[in-house]
Amino acid sequence: MKQPLWKYLLSFVTDVHIESTSSEYNEVLHLNYVRGRYQLCTNKVIYSFADKYDNFLKTFEEIDLNKQEFEDVLLLGFGLGSIPFMLENHFGTNYNYTGVEIDNEVIYLASKYVLDDLKSEVQVVQADADVFMQIDERKYDLICMDIFEEDKVPEVFEEIEFLEMLKESITKNGMIIFNRLYLTDDDKLESDKFYKNVFCTVFPQSKYIVTGGNMMLINRPW
Repeated sequence: MKQPLWKYLLSFVTDVHIESTSSEYNEVLHLNYVRGRYQLCTNKVIYSFADKYDNFLKTFEEIDLNKQEFEDVLLLGFGLGSIPFMLENHFGTNYNYTGVEIDNEVIYLASKYVLDDLKSEVQVVQADADVFMQIDERKYDLICMDIFEEDKVPEVFEEIEFLEMLKESITKNGMIIFNRLYLTDDDKLESDKFYKNVFCTVFPQSKYIVTGGNMMLINRPW
């Protein structure tokens, strides 16, 4: 959904509040219009910010999408669809997306304001990502793991069993990008420990990219 010109111009001066809601998963969700993009946030963190979601933008630049043979993409934690938005608008790609999002209110906001503007084929599934991975039998060329409860990755997604399910769900040369926070000293300690002791156990040839306050773990060299 496009906003009026005056809101677009104003958004470069100050954040423009569009709508707020709440759900059983998020006490509050704020949708703002910031620098001409929709931004979804809680009181503590940003969940989605179009092509300004720099952690994934910088990662896609680093891995050089022109060298990757992606077609089917799984997004665990869909938000407002920042990833398909930036891949379309910055990299000119046209993939088939399956987005998994547990929060119906987030899906409502994405459907109302963003999805109609995407050119790619996008299917959004309301589900717990852990349950989805247990029953989904498809293979994907790219899986982006971007699930947080406020500023924490839920413990179930940090277990080897979950990473093994991700591994089983990628094609032969498929890629997994796992987003973790890397901002505070505690974030860095926890993410370094997870990478060395868990992620590398399942993906021994993995690498990572530090993008400011995030650590992006990738299952294979790029």
